[in-house]
Amino acid sequence: MSIVSTDRAETDIAEQYADTAGRAVMETIRAYGVTTVFGIPGTHNLELYRPLAELGIRAVTNRHEQGSGYGADGWAQQTGLPGVVITTSGPGLQNAMSAIGTAFCESRPLLVVSPGVPRGEEFRDVGTLHETKDASAMVGAIAEWSRRVSSAAEAVDAVHDAFALFRTGRPRPVHIEIPLDVLEAPADLPASARAARPAARAERIDRDAVARAGRLIGAARRPVIVAGGGATRAVREVTALAERLSAPVLTTLNGKATLDERHPLSLGANLRLEAARDVAEAADVLIVLGSKLGSAELWAPALAVRGAVVRVDVSAAQLHKNLEATVGIVGDTAAVVAELLDALPAGTRAQPELAVVRDAIAVETREAAPETVELAERIAAALPDDAIVAGDSSQIVYLALANVVHQSQPHSLLYTPTYATLGYGLPAAIGARVARPDRPVVAVLGDGALMFCVNELATAVEQRLDLTIVCVDNGGYAEIRQNEVDRGIHPIGVDLVQPDWVALAAAFGGVGRRVDALDDVEPAIRAAVAEGGVQLVHVPQAALNRRDRSSKEDS
Repeated sequence: MSIVSTDRAETDIAEQYADTAGRAVMETIRAYGVTTVFGIPGTHNLELYRPLAELGIRAVTNRHEQGSGYGADGWAQQTGLPGVVITTSGPGLQNAMSAIGTAFCESRPLLVVSPGVPRGEEFRDVGTLHETKDASAMVGAIAEWSRRVSSAAEAVDAVHDAFALFRTGRPRPVHIEIPLDVLEAPADLPASARAARPAARAERIDRDAVARAGRLIGAARRPVIVAGGGATRAVREVTALAERLSAPVLTTLNGKATLDERHPLSLGANLRLEAARDVAEAADVLIVLGSKLGSAELWAPALAVRGAVVRVDVSAAQLHKNLEATVGIVGDTAAVVAELLDALPAGTRAQPELAVVRDAIAVETREAAPETVELAERIAAALPDDAIVAGDSSQIVYLALANVVHQSQPHSLLYTPTYATLGYGLPAAIGARVARPDRPVVAVLGDGALMFCVNELATAVEQRLDLTIVCVDNGGYAEIRQNEVDRGIHPIGVDLVQPDWVALAAAFGGVGRRVDALDDVEPAIRAAVAEGGVQLVHVPQAALNRRDRSSKEDS
């Protein structure tokens, strides 16, 4: 075939797919401000990828769709926009299910778009490529909703509905399945249909409830604020409320740094600790902003609050969950708190003395795992002040780092305290760094967690990111090992063979560093962040602890 005929064939194909449903969907997503998507191109989803470059959308190709979901989560937390994942049909979609479950559990905005079998071909059980019994029902079992559309117009409407949910409701994952024959067919939709729709007017806040809450709070002598993930976009309002009331502020891990953790009224994200919970339970009015107060955050069945409770949440279903509200107010935290401030008397109160509480929190933190806490303090000391820290369900994070690292902005700790998945930290760090190239990003996770997602080192290198990964190696699944011992089970399946982490990082195109002494932890992390590129700092915890004990004995 001549070059001329080849070019003509390519032109004909391009014209055939110039304006498909796939393009219409991606144009609509772009109209809402999304500039990055995560996923893996596959046989059936190519018409979703075709328009990306022209639309100015960056495509991050992960090495597993679970990483795509967690990368989108990290990106979303930095931008305030939903993370978008493109999967192929069948296994690609199924690989993203853990990330979808995480987004549902942690109330994170995630839009997953996938192709599906053509209309009329639904599970014929004849062995077609990527055959799946009912993909939409599968995702619908764990997402907020999943829709199999039947036209380009329905697909675009589903995108608009997704963004309406993300803007005004409790943010959770949604899935749009587009049959292959629809995806590849002409869209036949005007540009106006693909334009972003104005945000719906927020429902009117119950002024009577605000007035009742204002009277309770105004008369309180020991008010305390608990800020959850639903309060992180209300930093200014929450800070103003705390200062007006001189009220201590505790946060959940998802709400961490809603009040700057260096603020005199901050008690940090320490609700798992008894000393912090005691403060909340002793309040004569506890103000709960955007949190379900789940047991996974509290490490206790519930808060035993003795005073009145004012709760604010965008979802009415949350107002009495896990703790009955004396007054419940439905609405966006920023808007409701602004009205509460107007309902409160002017002036400020004397600040409470919180030094004793902070000391008790610090003692309790250290007593639980002293060696892990000391290591976490060394890691925290090495981090730049504005660092975004991506954690995983690893002991170094949930026993220590989440408590000892003090941050000034919300969404600076990326973590999944309730779903508690492994394999989240590295891809979430990648998504965060793509979104915020102006801030240093450091992933801190255990060796077991890193092996869930170690393939994403290739993604970080390919994307040319400056990203430091601190791998705290405790030899495997140490928490589960202890669980087995506590139950009288001889440890089984928990002591893991370790790769040569330094060589592994180099094999992926990064730089590996091994830390051989506790005093070297901070310099190694600082050097890695300063040098840039993909850096992996391997911290063999047992070896460090042995050397540290030996040095103390020698002295």
